[in-house]
Amino acid sequence: MKYNITMKILLVEDNAQLNKALVTLLKRNSYLADSAYDGEEALRYIKEYQYDVIILDIMLPKVNGLEVLKQSRNSGIKTPIIMLTAKSTIEDKILGLDYGADDYLSKPFNTEELLARIRALVRRNSKEFNNNEDISFGDITLEKETFTIECGSEKVSLSNKEFQILLLLINSNGRIVSVEEITNKAWEIDSAPIDANVWVFISYLRKKLESIGSKILIKSIRYQGYYLEYQK
Repeated sequence: MKYNITMKILLVEDNAQLNKALVTLLKRNSYLADSAYDGEEALRYIKEYQYDVIILDIMLPKVNGLEVLKQSRNSGIKTPIIMLTAKSTIEDKILGLDYGADDYLSKPFNTEELLARIRALVRRNSKEFNNNEDISFGDITLEKETFTIECGSEKVSLSNKEFQILLLLINSNGRIVSVEEITNKAWEIDSAPIDANVWVFISYLRKKLESIGSKILIKSIRYQGYYLEYQK
């Protein structure tokens, strides 16, 4: 399976059956997926969490999708947004695009087309996802396709969350990464961990780095977070 590294998507759809089906589709394709059922909930999630793509229906309870889109853009949110709607008139599309939508998909739609549009937006907006090369840091190499880390002749497999956390720490370039940031980027809302759960995955990573003879240490600073240190 090809993994979508650190890809987190928010789906905003009030139809419970369609919402559940699309979240299942996204998770089967290895995306992290949060779901909201109305505009108020969507605005709260968009404000509190970081997403790579937002899939946003227009016809929503409490606050409609166009208003969610408008408020998000006005507050500086630049996350790519796909408008997912039963409305398909030219006027609706123009209004959505004027408010800052990146793409439009009218219901009913083909799920493969939705996935393709997500991939296209990600390629357009992120250099990281255009680059399929493995990542090297210190004495290890992370293999994106297989979710493994290699040190010399030794190799060990990582779980999805272990890989996401290690990649996040590497990309931080020595900056301390807080537990909150790890939670926002590597967990879904409905399974958000307490601090102790994050520590468990950090502990797993430390043991796996040690098992392959790596000199990389995951250091912690109390009440602040984690960072990587390579001891040459």
